[in-house]
Amino acid sequence: MPEATHTSALHAVRPIALRRRITDHVMTGAAVLTVILVLVPLFAIFAYLVYRGVGSINWAFLTQTPKPVGEAGGGMANAIVGSAFILALASILGVPVGVGAGIYLAEYGRNRFGDVIRFTADVLNGVPSIVIGIVAYAIVVLRQKHFSALAGGTALAIMMIPTITRTTEEMLLLVPNTLREAAYGLGVPRWRTTLSIVLRTATSGVITGVMLAFARVAGETAPLLFTAFGNQFWNWRLDQPTAALPLQIFTYAISPYDDWHRQAWAGALVLIILIVSAVAAVRYVVRRGTLGGVA
Repeated sequence: MPEATHTSALHAVRPIALRRRITDHVMTGAAVLTVILVLVPLFAIFAYLVYRGVGSINWAFLTQTPKPVGEAGGGMANAIVGSAFILALASILGVPVGVGAGIYLAEYGRNRFGDVIRFTADVLNGVPSIVIGIVAYAIVVLRQKHFSALAGGTALAIMMIPTITRTTEEMLLLVPNTLREAAYGLGVPRWRTTLSIVLRTATSGVITGVMLAFARVAGETAPLLFTAFGNQFWNWRLDQPTAALPLQIFTYAISPYDDWHRQAWAGALVLIILIVSAVAAVRYVVRRGTLGGVA
């Protein structure tokens, strides 16, 4: 018996074959290389934006509205606030629907109706944003008979919903069934188990999906061309055309004025910074605050 144990120990400490070690190093190197290939373009784009845009960012750019054509100066303050306004509206409309649909698919959607919802969400994820803009134009703008922030928020909300839905479903499916069974064993109703235990456990992952959808739509221009349309002045009303950073950047980029081109680069840099800051802030709150569930 001791001899068998000694033989087993020798087998346990047998050195790893050279071929396996080489394969391990090659695969690790390939993984690191792919990470570098992803990060280098991102850093290059951000560095170029900083190079072209940082010189045009000043207090006037952040606090003033655009100047008339041909007049130098001005800023994009109304577009910055307008983007925040439209994105907040899109989140209010899209997040509850997307999370609710994801909960249904994960907990109750193992049927034909659930398959239809999944297929629809996957198709919507691949629909060009300009088509979503045309749909929002038909649904909202034609009924209101004018462009508006509400139409822009609706278009972006439609784009957010499928991403949030599928991400929420996947995050909830990662929650172990033992948690559900333990709650059922204690007599907790299924709906309460889903909201108080399953959803709370997957909160971090769900919020990550929401922020991915938010970051995706934050820079969209095409849907807003058909809905929010843009505005050279301040607007705080839902039923009026509203400025947005992507729209302002597009307008300035296609203009023949060098000053507008410089402001377009500055606006693109501000847009990237705002998106990264918003995502980072939410992730920090999720990790440090009371919302940090198990992703």
